[in-house]
Amino acid sequence: MKKSMADFFKEHPGMRYVYFGGKGGVGKTVVAAAVALWMSKQGKKTLLASTNPVHSLSNLFQHDVFGRPVLIPGTENLYVQEIDTRDTIEKSKKEIREKISWFLKFADIPTKAEDFIESATMNPAFEESAMFENMINIIFEDAFEFYVFDTAPTANARRLLGMSKVYTLWVDKMMKSREEARSMRLSLSFRKKKTEEEEDPLLDYLTTFRDRIEHMRTLLTDKEKSAFFFVTLLESLPIAVIRRFIGWFDEFGIPIGGVIVNQAIDKSQIEEDTAEFILNRVKMQDRYREEVQRSFENIRGEIPLFEREVRGLDMVAQLSNALFPSS
Repeated sequence: MKKSMADFFKEHPGMRYVYFGGKGGVGKTVVAAAVALWMSKQGKKTLLASTNPVHSLSNLFQHDVFGRPVLIPGTENLYVQEIDTRDTIEKSKKEIREKISWFLKFADIPTKAEDFIESATMNPAFEESAMFENMINIIFEDAFEFYVFDTAPTANARRLLGMSKVYTLWVDKMMKSREEARSMRLSLSFRKKKTEEEEDPLLDYLTTFRDRIEHMRTLLTDKEKSAFFFVTLLESLPIAVIRRFIGWFDEFGIPIGGVIVNQAIDKSQIEEDTAEFILNRVKMQDRYREEVQRSFENIRGEIPLFEREVRGLDMVAQLSNALFPSS
């Protein structure tokens, strides 16, 4: 390990937005919670939010945090929220319905809006786009000093965070088409001055939307403010997932904060009568530890496998202490 998590935050004092991803089942949620708890103890008003449709923060903290930020009892600055995906999607569908209906009316197109609405909202990426919009809302509200996002497994997180670039490309194309249509309408109009003075709500909406997405993209790609961390076990498949996706994050300009190893067996607990099963697991982990060290830069820490399930604030604190020793 070259530099620890504490070293990372010391070198990036302006860091405000961190994201945790990796293969399903590697412990992203508990590691994200450990970082959020540590940051809250540094005096930062911190929000830990889950963008994973299959939430587990309420179960982890044994407290209902669904749908709104909740201050975790026993802490002073740690707020936790499971984003209400269903509510987000329904709100997005309503907005889409209003915009499409308005556009068809403005363009004088005699067709039913429901066909367009169904096509727009049945897209498999609609849920990710709705969740991304919600993430933007939370960040732009600026109610907290530090944000930790527990994302869905990496394939979903990739789409979620990549939305900023996709949205920018789409909006630029829409704006270009809209400006060309407006220019053509102006050239064909007999009342140019009146046409020039006409409001164009769709163009105004696209401009506002583009500025909003561009602002988010600027935040996401600012290495002093944002970072994505991968969590892995010392096993083949989670390591392969990181190797597959880490280059993609680079292409989108999303800064990689590092890799955190979870559930490593503490070899100091090995004794002469330790079961063969455990010894074999230790040998396997040693082999994959070497692979992790060869494959990735910036390994930020190794968390031991605890004898008890990580559940409740006390266990989150124990895990946080392991990730931030002597901090």
